[in-house]
Amino acid sequence: MGMGAIILVVVVVVILASALRVLNEYERGVIFRLGRAIGVKGPGLIILIPVIDRMAKVSLRIVAMEVPPQDVITRDNVSIKVNAVVYYRVLDPFKAIIQVENFNYATSQLSQTTLRSVCGEAELDQILAEREHINQKLQTILDRHADPWGIKVSTVEVKQIDLPQEMQRAIATQAEAERVRRAKVIHAAGEFQASEKLRAAAEIMSSQPVALQLRYLQTLSEVASENNSTTIFPFPMDLVTPFLNLLKKKDS
Repeated sequence: MGMGAIILVVVVVVILASALRVLNEYERGVIFRLGRAIGVKGPGLIILIPVIDRMAKVSLRIVAMEVPPQDVITRDNVSIKVNAVVYYRVLDPFKAIIQVENFNYATSQLSQTTLRSVCGEAELDQILAEREHINQKLQTILDRHADPWGIKVSTVEVKQIDLPQEMQRAIATQAEAERVRRAKVIHAAGEFQASEKLRAAAEIMSSQPVALQLRYLQTLSEVASENNSTTIFPFPMDLVTPFLNLLKKKDS
């Protein structure tokens, strides 16, 4: 084989290598021909015209992008740091390449500014207690702004909220005071219920003297079984009165 044949084989191999592309199932290629976008191809084998065609490859898989901690001043003037994670994917590769220079960088910057804006409009208690509402609001705003780029923002989750030490102590003190208040309320409710029960029992015993006598005898039995010492109880006259009346009738 002559030198010319070897050069020809090398040229053919280089042309084929530059002309053939293989895209995975989750990839698409935006084809530019002489600088003009002619469409989207893939997946599978893609044939390009060497020198004339150029392909920009785009992944359609969901991307989990972490938003760096952002310094935020809430509506009630509390300085906090908030970070989040954004899940998005490319729905329209053509728009993602044509409409924005770098859609990943643009989405990252949009997420940071939106996170600061939304958290800055809410009070600290809302951010801490209504995180699901904050997440939904972030997702709606990001999805609306990223839609012209062919990007779908599916989920936004606020990951961590860092509070100043002074605010952490204040929240801990507030939580402790709330627990003490609840304990006092529960104790007062228990005392009220106990007094209601005692009042009902007193009414029953006052209407039924025999019940009072039986309760008295039961108390004597309990004290006698629990203590070995001698205990002196006043003997109720109500127990003796029937016998005294019986003796009086016999004497008369």
